[in-house]
Amino acid sequence: QVQLVESGGGLVQPGGSLRLSCAASGSILRLNDMGWYRQKAPGKEREVVATISSGGSTNYTDSVKGRFTIFRDNAKNTVYLQMNSLKPEDTAVYYCSAHIVPITQYYGMNYWGKGTLVTVSS
Repeated sequence: QVQLVESGGGLVQPGGSLRLSCAASGSILRLNDMGWYRQKAPGKEREVVATISSGGSTNYTDSVKGRFTIFRDNAKNTVYLQMNSLKPEDTAVYYCSAHIVPITQYYGMNYWGKGTLVTVSS
């Protein structure tokens, strides 16, 4: 059973920093692209924040460029999101996603974590 577990959310003041972590566990044959997404309110669209390939290539949505950094530790099957200079508009539930090929299958699937809440407020 493959699963993704996020951690690191919480309450932070504007201008502050947080680091999110997402660990993949289970019977994993291959861990491909990983990414962070966020949903600002129930019923609103989940938007991509940042993605990273297995080779380390990264992409960011424009609103977080220069403030957020995505990186991964392949030995730990973990992806991180370092968030600096946080703004109130960054408040959202942040979800981790990864394209994983389980040992029991010949094809990959997208897996999602349950999310972690980030609140930026004074």
